[in-house]
Amino acid sequence: MCGIVGILGKHEVSPIILEALRRLEYRGYDSAGIATVNEAGALDRRRAVGKLVNLSDVLVHDPLPGRAGIGHTRWATHGGVTTENAHPHRAGQVSVVHNGIIENFARLRDELAAAGKVMESQTDTETVAAYVALAMENGAEPADAVREVLGKLEGAYSLLFLFDGEKDLMIAARKNSPLAIGHGDGEMYVGSDAIALANLTNRITYLEEGDWAVITRAGATIYDASGKRANREMREVRLDATRIEKAGYKHFMMKEIAEQPTVVGGVLSAYLSGDGTGITMELPGVDFTKVSRVSIVACGTAYYAGLVAKYWFEHYARLPVDIDVASEFRYREPPFAEGTLSVFVSQSGETADTLAALRYSRDRAAHIVSLVNSPESSIARESDVALPIHAGVEVSVASTKAFTCMLATFAVMVLKAAADRGQIAPAELTERLADLRKLPGLMSHAISIEGELDRAARKVAEAHDVLFLGRGQMFPLALEGALKLKEISYLHAEGYASGELKHGPIALVDKETPTVVLAPHDGLFEKTVSNMQEVMARGGRVLLIADARGIAQAGSNVWRTITMPDAPELIQPILYAIPAQLLAYHAAIAKGTDVDQPRNLAKSVTVE
Repeated sequence: MCGIVGILGKHEVSPIILEALRRLEYRGYDSAGIATVNEAGALDRRRAVGKLVNLSDVLVHDPLPGRAGIGHTRWATHGGVTTENAHPHRAGQVSVVHNGIIENFARLRDELAAAGKVMESQTDTETVAAYVALAMENGAEPADAVREVLGKLEGAYSLLFLFDGEKDLMIAARKNSPLAIGHGDGEMYVGSDAIALANLTNRITYLEEGDWAVITRAGATIYDASGKRANREMREVRLDATRIEKAGYKHFMMKEIAEQPTVVGGVLSAYLSGDGTGITMELPGVDFTKVSRVSIVACGTAYYAGLVAKYWFEHYARLPVDIDVASEFRYREPPFAEGTLSVFVSQSGETADTLAALRYSRDRAAHIVSLVNSPESSIARESDVALPIHAGVEVSVASTKAFTCMLATFAVMVLKAAADRGQIAPAELTERLADLRKLPGLMSHAISIEGELDRAARKVAEAHDVLFLGRGQMFPLALEGALKLKEISYLHAEGYASGELKHGPIALVDKETPTVVLAPHDGLFEKTVSNMQEVMARGGRVLLIADARGIAQAGSNVWRTITMPDAPELIQPILYAIPAQLLAYHAAIAKGTDVDQPRNLAKSVTVE
């Protein structure tokens, strides 16, 4: 979602803020802006629609001096993509940047109109600035004005304020949206995540839910939601800024695809013994012999990782699993069986719908476990147990390595559950762990066939619609493959369980619509071949992604084939994620779209 940066510094902050905003481009945005207070105490701002280079051009022609400043990259929620709707917003003496949504903004806007205030934008954010400005017009000091207005706001927000005439003051606040304070030597920083501050400081304080802070160059005074002084821990965050560079790759997405053998190997190192023959994953308080049911909740790609885990939990551990899209979960008010283990999956650990679902489950589930890529995130902090997925920084909006790391983490968790419940014999457990150890090498092999996928993707990119099919544990991979293609190439794509083809989707089959079939040679392969024949009998073109045995059995009338390495059944979904990713990547290149920052999308979705 939107990105926030604030600096009280010793030097001119506009170029520093601009560079920090570049580190937040991965979050997705459509406009950007910076506000500063100059040495004379005057508040001013510059804004531009589109990429940061446009804001950079504005600053070249119309510089923005000042050693105190706030900056923002906006992902539109209220109002179109215009300069007037870009952040920072200003009203009177107040400028503000905002992530999230103020749900009661319409009522606040009406109240301001009744007080004679006229809005310049269509945004919810401007109402916040206008209300704080009104409080200051009525005699309130900045901190008191902000505190008063925070009590009026409903919804989700990270807010950062700057004030005319105040060269040494920023005020920050958070509710259902993350915000971090960075500590320097006579300088202070604020960022929507630690990546924004990577080149500035490694000393970070994370604001907790409902916190707000008065920040000067001397430090930060933090208050909790009740207005009491709060002591929040300052942590040293190890974040190598070089890890968010492309390292010679044309796109972050390709770099992150190529990193998968390494990061998945890191997951195995973290959760298996040194020789890989034992499970060292710790789940304090979780006794799988007393777990009656598993509830998995997630969004998007993380949801599909959870759907694969459903197959695994039920097959290996004999545990029934419910899986829900987070945005629907709490609104259907699901009942919880005694002994339910709730599992929440999120790359960012800040996904608003997933966090809301976790809070709904807090007093209902026996235990709450999260799989996250950010151990300091809200979801991690509010879980009983947080399992890091060890993917490292993922910049491209379309998730690749986080998905396979989620799956690898789930695979270890499932085998632990199976062993604890006595559902897997020691010999089979040893075999399954050996399967996992094969993953990095097999993933490297899969990446090496990129050239074949490039050629296939060029043909797929000519289509208007694409179908993906998979059976069993490959069905979630069909959904994920279709999602990846939609996200970055803007091709319409749908994923289906192969057996569902004849229940409607087969009406879409024609010679112009490629059907991508993900089908390792397993116990369901012959049924998948039957579905492929149904497609080809109607003139459809099949792109079969399978191992050599499967391709040999499928016959010679398949349109195109991609040969994958043989792989044990457990790890097939992790391995087959790679050709799905590469197919989407090269289709996007063929269509000339923005691979890393596709239109309308955001990396971290912090609004419902």
